[in-house]
Amino acid sequence: MPFIPHTPAEQREMLDAVGVPDIEALFEDIPTAFRARELNLPAGLSEMDVRQKLDKTAAKNHTDLVSFLGAGFYDHYIPSAVDALCSRGEFYTAYTPYQAEASQGMLQAIFEYQTAMARLLDMQYANASLYDGGTALYEAIMMAVRHTKRTRIVISESVNPIYRVMLDSYTTNLKLDLVTIPHKNCDTDVDALTAALDDQTAAVIVQNPNFFGTIQDFSALFSTAREHKIVSIMSVYPVLQTVLKTPGQMGADIAVAEGQSLGLPLSFGGPYLGIMTCSKQLIRQMPGRIVGRTTDKNGRTGYVLTLQAREQHIRREKATSNICSNQALCALRALMYVSLLGP
Repeated sequence: MPFIPHTPAEQREMLDAVGVPDIEALFEDIPTAFRARELNLPAGLSEMDVRQKLDKTAAKNHTDLVSFLGAGFYDHYIPSAVDALCSRGEFYTAYTPYQAEASQGMLQAIFEYQTAMARLLDMQYANASLYDGGTALYEAIMMAVRHTKRTRIVISESVNPIYRVMLDSYTTNLKLDLVTIPHKNCDTDVDALTAALDDQTAAVIVQNPNFFGTIQDFSALFSTAREHKIVSIMSVYPVLQTVLKTPGQMGADIAVAEGQSLGLPLSFGGPYLGIMTCSKQLIRQMPGRIVGRTTDKNGRTGYVLTLQAREQHIRREKATSNICSNQALCALRALMYVSLLGP
């Protein structure tokens, strides 16, 4: 039986029913010497503080180490509620069937995730997730290539080297020209990037903060790219987007991120979460599933998979991507995490 606490109004109603002024009056027949006295206890702690206190004691066993590796993957604190809620049977198999409207609960959760990511990065649209930050960056490149019909990609050397190796691997057999612009004393060299843009360039790629931790404003670079009809792609660290100038504020066309830091454990390298957002003009090039909200004939809110003609179960080999709802559980964890942390 669940414990449901009483409101003050309900307590007052019960006390009036038995004819006593307050709860203490119920115990007046017990001698004062035998009543429970006020306990000399310290103030309560938050869950995180309690965990840290217990972890400090347990650390004497020399079993847990602090990780400072970074490189896009971080050992952040994850509230217990994330694990508890994600382990519920309704969510644990987070697959959306091809007749997706039969799974309204999961569709709503994905819709809320999309909304949260679009707001976090200040972009117009988000998809239902990709595999990880590196593959999200590759998919962003392919969006730009399809949109512009160009094949030249300009990328800063200050972008995560793991991502750049992944891009090299993914594009080995594609007729793409990846041009890497060296960093300038660990800064992203905006002047060199701007000079490298031309009318054959499909996309320019930067990261903020970059791999060295430098924070920069790329508004001018993106403005120049727009003049050449070049797609601006920005990779970000999602946790910092509440305090930094967002991709949307800088004028990025596509913003991607590694979502591991949003409630996902390190887990020896995965599974992780690729976050992808974009502007309206590129939404039909976006890979993966997109959930929309609508109203049925009876006026009830319903959730559907929209713009499905982009996807592999319809277009087969001509689809924008073969990903479907593979990372939906990771996306759900990210949604719960950002909801618990708040803005």
